Amino acid sequence: MAHKHTPLHPGGVQMHLKIKAGDVPRYILTPGDPGRVPVIGETWDSYREVAYFREFRTARGKIGDVDIGACSHGVGGPSTDIALVELSNCGADTFIRVGSCASLQPEMEPGDLIISTGALRLTGTVDAYIDKSYPAVADHEVLMALIEAAEDLKETYHLGLAASVDSFYAGEVNPMPGGYWQSRMDTVIEDLTRARVANFEMEAATIFTLCQLFGFRGGMICSIGANRVTKKRLDSTDSIKRCARVASRAVAILAGWDARKKAKGKRHLYPSLIA
Repeated sequence: MAHKHTPLHPGGVQMHLKIKAGDVPRYILTPGDPGRVPVIGETWDSYREVAYFREFRTARGKIGDVDIGACSHGVGGPSTDIALVELSNCGADTFIRVGSCASLQPEMEPGDLIISTGALRLTGTVDAYIDKSYPAVADHEVLMALIEAAEDLKETYHLGLAASVDSFYAGEVNPMPGGYWQSRMDTVIEDLTRARVANFEMEAATIFTLCQLFGFRGGMICSIGANRVTKKRLDSTDSIKRCARVASRAVAILAGWDARKKAKGKRHLYPSLIA
């Protein structure tokens, strides 16, 4: 039996994000870092901050006549869970993660962008919601909008599965204090590369799974900061800005498609509807 208790503050304010219904639009870009929210806002025609509490920095603005929002979710599944649920409580239903990652395929160079088709659930957060056999997949409309936006902006991008982990150090096999190691870590990178997994990151599986469970739309685009196979690295500041431009452009594209669906009385997008 579902419980009726909802953790709100007086006036309907969400417990963690400190926002209420009407503060955000339906389309939300979700970086991890609060510092990236105003960077994303630089790609919009207007921008204003709505709230900032803990790791959750929320803003909204416009691209042309389309309302768009952004909210940082911090690092990892638990805080991403909080952000998505509380944003949806306030009217959001389309979420695009804008992040950074490490690539796992040798041809995916630092500075390139990766658009995720789905994610490996190497994370525990959404296990509280559903069995591990439930897949974490990107929404097809968001996926197509991100591809079209990347093509429009002439970006170098790749498609593939993300490996969503809970631990940056052990989970992504990064150096640990005292040289700590487990034998199973010896082949993690090689196994994922062989399986054609595109990248390491920490939030996609949570976003994709929750969106599918709740009837929302989720997608992700990341800039590559390092390649774990070739060992190449690159400062991701510029590619994050490019990532933000693609995601913002994708929202404008989605809004146009959503209007077309509404006009035609259709629930789902398909190629001939927008041809």
